[in-house]
Amino acid sequence: MKLYHMPAAPNPRRVRFFLAEKGLQVPMEEVDIPSGANLAPAFLAINPRGVLPTLQLDDGTVIDESVAICRYIEGLHPEPNLMGRDPLECATIEMWQRRMEFDGMLGIAAAFRNSAPAFAERANPGTAPRAAQIPELAARGLEQARHWMAQLDRRLQESPYVAGARFTIADITAFVCVEFAKWVRVRATEEQRALAGWHARIASRPAASA
Repeated sequence: MKLYHMPAAPNPRRVRFFLAEKGLQVPMEEVDIPSGANLAPAFLAINPRGVLPTLQLDDGTVIDESVAICRYIEGLHPEPNLMGRDPLECATIEMWQRRMEFDGMLGIAAAFRNSAPAFAERANPGTAPRAAQIPELAARGLEQARHWMAQLDRRLQESPYVAGARFTIADITAFVCVEFAKWVRVRATEEQRALAGWHARIASRPAASA
């Protein structure tokens, strides 16, 4: 299998973090999104959506979307478990994972894609219709990102990890979102000590630098 990724992009980073936690090394190929390499014919022949990360299996099968790739890897390599061991834990982890995506990632991404100069006419990802940036969407994304960060701090005041007592994929997504938020100058406030402490613990994991 081969993972097509971009080192700086948040979603590929989620998959690399996940793979590293599993102790797995997968051949990787970089695809530069700002330059439009993800829209070049060579990559579109692999994934017509033009999105990253993309996992291509040895038989040519293509899987995109970060969590779908992680779920495939979890099925092949169930330990260390990162997605749940029983129906309730699986549902709880999935719930928090989705919250990190919908409440965090979407707002940050909207702020970034509607303000970064490289995406002035490419506010939509991949091969979605070309679209000009909308400053109001960037502003709303920033507001949503700050709200999410405050909610995450409250969650971490009552739980050592995002989905409960142990490290899971929900922590990977949340950590990558906090890092991604720096791109739009959103950071934890001095009062958000639980979030800061959790972030430091996750950042100290060797896999966090994958």
